[in-house]
Amino acid sequence: MNEKLSKIGNKITCPIALVVRDGKVLLGHRHYTPDKWKKISVWTCPGGRCNEGESIEIALRREVEEETEIKNLEIIDYISEVPGAKEGDIVPLFLCSTNQEAILAEPHKFSEWKWFDVKNFPKKFINNHVRIVIIKLLSKQNN
Repeated sequence: MNEKLSKIGNKITCPIALVVRDGKVLLGHRHYTPDKWKKISVWTCPGGRCNEGESIEIALRREVEEETEIKNLEIIDYISEVPGAKEGDIVPLFLCSTNQEAILAEPHKFSEWKWFDVKNFPKKFINNHVRIVIIKLLSKQNN
């Protein structure tokens, strides 16, 4: 996993944290605007785009903290890499945990953070590739 975290990202690398606790995953209701992507409101995981020269781990921790104020993020494992919702983006997925609650740190981008299990997973999720990984992960943990 260390080689994945220490890899230097670029403007198309968007690591995300699948923060799981008690069989639930943390998701934020994100409101995109045309200047950032397109006008759409969807549920998404914490994480985001690497700055030039930034390692995937630094970007992941920075983005999670900027969006949720979670500083105590335990990166447990690398899961996989999937295509991004925005064409051309690459999304490395990491299984994470925390003992902190998410705080609405960017109310201009998100309207809430909430824990979801398999049964109440939201229909309007940003990326179907990530959705499939999360559903499999939560289903395994709950069996």
